[in-house]
Amino acid sequence: MRARREFRDRRDVEVAVLDALVDRAEEGMTVFEVRAAVDADIDEIEEALAALKQDDLLSVGNGDDERVVIFVDDRVVPDPESTHADEQGLVDVLRDRFGL
Repeated sequence: MRARREFRDRRDVEVAVLDALVDRAEEGMTVFEVRAAVDADIDEIEEALAALKQDDLLSVGNGDDERVVIFVDDRVVPDPESTHADEQGLVDVLRDRFGL
């Protein structure tokens, strides 16, 4: 699943982090899981996490097994009932197609 459209106008690595976290919105992800899911070096991921945290788009807490995990804010997660949740706009299609 992808982050809501209004949160996609960010740096590519930030969008990739949001998308990864949206996929695991309920259980959250450890930093190592985010690193494995996002194709960027650790410094870029760290900067992205800091920027997203500063903008209150994610939080840090304990998961089910008491690991420290990162959770995405609920407003970033698309409504699964929405008919537009799976639709991509022209700009999104072009970004995906050309790797932008």
